[in-house]
Amino acid sequence: MRLDLLAILSGVMIALQARTNGELSSRLDNGLEAALVSFGSGLILITLASLFIPGIKTGAVKLRSAVRAKSLPAWRLLAGMLGGSFVAIQTQMVPLIGVAIYSVASIAGQTVASLGVDRLGMTGGGKKHITFRRVLAAGFTILAVLLSVLDRIDARNLSLYAVSLAGLAGAIVGFQRAFNGQINEFTEQSFTTSLLNFITGTTFLLFFSILGILTHRTHFVSLPFGPWWIYTGGAIGVVYIAFSSTIVQHLGVLTFTLLSVGGQLVGSLLIDYFAPTASVHISWYLVTGILMTYFGVLVGGTNHLRLARK
Repeated sequence: MRLDLLAILSGVMIALQARTNGELSSRLDNGLEAALVSFGSGLILITLASLFIPGIKTGAVKLRSAVRAKSLPAWRLLAGMLGGSFVAIQTQMVPLIGVAIYSVASIAGQTVASLGVDRLGMTGGGKKHITFRRVLAAGFTILAVLLSVLDRIDARNLSLYAVSLAGLAGAIVGFQRAFNGQINEFTEQSFTTSLLNFITGTTFLLFFSILGILTHRTHFVSLPFGPWWIYTGGAIGVVYIAFSSTIVQHLGVLTFTLLSVGGQLVGSLLIDYFAPTASVHISWYLVTGILMTYFGVLVGGTNHLRLARK
């Protein structure tokens, strides 16, 4: 299969993961437990994979040496906590607003966060200037979010609080990717970085789950017997990591991002059309918002590509 099609498919997988995790959360009526199940299952799978991929252990040794030499601050190893936070928000918000609006809002959050990440030089290569084109692109994606929900802004039909949290989740991902990029520079093995993320993310979710139980703020219930696909969120995450780590090396980060975002937006729209949650309906506002979101990403990406060529 062509790499560009695989990049698009990887974006569809992000939308599928949001739907499966959201459905699990809805059936459990507990977003925190659903996030823990998703992250925990992913941890089990990637731990098993580490038994057959020698490079993962080599990457862990390199990472340990970097921390001991203080080349990499130890606190940045907790990037997986951001991933755990993202999934915890995802599992609770998708049942309320649907995959498509969640995707639009989270991508807008990522776009805005990328301005701060680049300005602070968190991805390596020094600090980068915030250009007018990128600010325009970020503002465009925010407008796309507002347009997507324009026909549903009322207390009975849509929670703007939920949309705002989806945007926050996207911003969290933006910072997580920056930290993971720094970790990857030392491990030179993306699966090692992924394993670290799953370990810290699962530990983070487990800690707050236990704390919630002890303080009687939450309780765990028995897992439902089906349908089977509600338990695929962790597996999708692991497969997505395998796809992205391979494809990026050939297509580059920018091309991969543009293709995968397109796949995520179209995929989320199709999911909400064919397998919607109870509170979701498709409107031209939403479709237009999706088109605007992708246009905003293209505007920001085009500028980044021009800078890279200079």
